[in-house]
Amino acid sequence: MPEMKIILQQWRRLLGITRKDIKIYYSKGPVVISGILFPIFLALTFTIGRNLPRDSVITGLVGMTLFFAATSVSPMILPFEAQARTLERLMSCPVRLEVIVLGDILASFIYGVAISLILIVIALFLGITISAPVIFGVAILLGALCFAALANIFSVPPTNLPATTNMIGTLVRFPIVFISGVFTPLDQLSGWGRAISYISPLTYFTDIARHSVQNKGYLPAGLDLAVMAAFTTLFVLLAMGLHQRTMTRRI
Repeated sequence: MPEMKIILQQWRRLLGITRKDIKIYYSKGPVVISGILFPIFLALTFTIGRNLPRDSVITGLVGMTLFFAATSVSPMILPFEAQARTLERLMSCPVRLEVIVLGDILASFIYGVAISLILIVIALFLGITISAPVIFGVAILLGALCFAALANIFSVPPTNLPATTNMIGTLVRFPIVFISGVFTPLDQLSGWGRAISYISPLTYFTDIARHSVQNKGYLPAGLDLAVMAAFTTLFVLLAMGLHQRTMTRRI
């Protein structure tokens, strides 16, 4: 019973951290720019002047939107809080470091899912059909968690400058987008291009999106989900382990 009480206490604190992040950081300029505007501009650049099917555009746009939205919140939180000196107060509370990290990841996860759902509703209104809604829904949830955990690693360097973590995030995000089959399906990539794409978690989400919307996935959907789950576990463990080393250097 004492162990269960401790778990419930930490869970309530995790939700409290998530609520705090939602209230403060969802409206921050860097979050809006990287989470909403970047994927829109990339999609327009990709589609203008090209006669592409709507379902092909939607799969790539959903992948980019989920990826950018889910990776936009988490990297900003710790630098802003270290700058405002609120991180010291949080660290002095009876809350585990893992709970702080998971709370930040959860806030980024919710943002990614919410922004993606808006786009999906618009796509359905335009007549796009999702042939495998359950698999697509699971992929969105798993992808958002995976990308949010990856983004949390961007904030590992003990800096109080959000611009630094934003630069790190940009250096990672854009190469991932361009190697992940978002713009060119896996079956149209060259051998070396396809081999490189396999190191990106976004590749597997994009492939599932094509399974669910276009019925044109390259890899088995079960493999896509399994690899995304493996990436998620890896990123969460890395985020916790690396923050354990650097968190005290922020205060």
